Amino acid sequence: MPSHHPRAAFGRRSLLTAGAGAAFALALAAPPAAALAGAGPFGRFGSPAARLTERTLYVHPGGLGDHTTVQAAVNAADGPGRTLVLAPGTYRETVAVSPARTAMTWVGASENPRDVVIVYDNAAGTARPDGGTYGTTGSATTTVQADGFTAQWITFANDFLRTDLPGNPGTQAVALKVQGDRSAFFHCRFLGHQDTLYTDSMELATVARQYFAHCYVEGDVDFVFGRARAVFEHCHFRTLLRPDLAGAPYGFVFAPSTARANQYGLLAVRCRVTGEAPDGFYKLARPWVPGSDPSAWPSLVVRDSVLGPGIDATAPYANMRDAHPWQAQRFAEYRNTGPGASIDVPQNRPQLTVSQAESATRDRYLADWRPVPACS
Repeated sequence: MPSHHPRAAFGRRSLLTAGAGAAFALALAAPPAAALAGAGPFGRFGSPAARLTERTLYVHPGGLGDHTTVQAAVNAADGPGRTLVLAPGTYRETVAVSPARTAMTWVGASENPRDVVIVYDNAAGTARPDGGTYGTTGSATTTVQADGFTAQWITFANDFLRTDLPGNPGTQAVALKVQGDRSAFFHCRFLGHQDTLYTDSMELATVARQYFAHCYVEGDVDFVFGRARAVFEHCHFRTLLRPDLAGAPYGFVFAPSTARANQYGLLAVRCRVTGEAPDGFYKLARPWVPGSDPSAWPSLVVRDSVLGPGIDATAPYANMRDAHPWQAQRFAEYRNTGPGASIDVPQNRPQLTVSQAESATRDRYLADWRPVPACS
């Protein structure tokens, strides 16, 4: 994604304090005694000595599990349908889930996403050890390419700060890049600044359905972006301060890059947008038409959501490139409320009709897939 401000910089802050498989679900119905006791770092999810299932792996940064890093556990998870239970801790590493590791589930053992954090600080402009820079895709702390992935109660973060690379325009820093179909996230947090959450697919012609429920996402520039068919329900999007900038706009919440052949792009339902910035300093969205897909036709629907005063109600959309004006994209809203949803200039806020809204639903976007939490 293009950098909004090539020399952006701001003060150091802690991102980390801001704002399943059927077998696993079945095991939860009758957990072993050790799990019921809730003792130990894995709570009710058992332990290496009392596994929920034989396909469950335990991760503990201090050595009390099967592995001390998430990547080591992923590497050891041979075959489909493996479950990783992550003990509370900060896992400072990059993690990649290859396409072969299908139907994998990650669970935060404390059942609080603030306690289990996977974080690193690569950015697009960060130098690679073998030469060159990481680029936006390579900056991701966690990359998930496998289909059928589920995560619950986990924080995915990228704590790169613009001051780490003064003057470098490569300030894109992805917390999570997810490319697999049927990827679901429940009660997770995604922390970063520019390009926090990358909803993608493995191939341009491939439809990747993704679902986010009761999640928290924060950032500044294009911090929810990509070409996936992604549904957000009951999620909280929070915009950040930009002390490096003197005026608006500070950034953009959404930047879809939907392929023209894909009927649906990003959908936010019953969500809320809040922020630390002054009133009207953020745009709701801008379209991303990448060089790899010049025919992209970005799609975004925000409906039944509460938009705080930080969103520019008069002009909530902007162009990323003049050759692809937002008015020519598939942007629409429906029954939003809050100061940032005021329809002061109707031509700047395309609205769905009642009949059109019947197609802007989770079931329509996800088709025959019904995502369910890993556990309750």
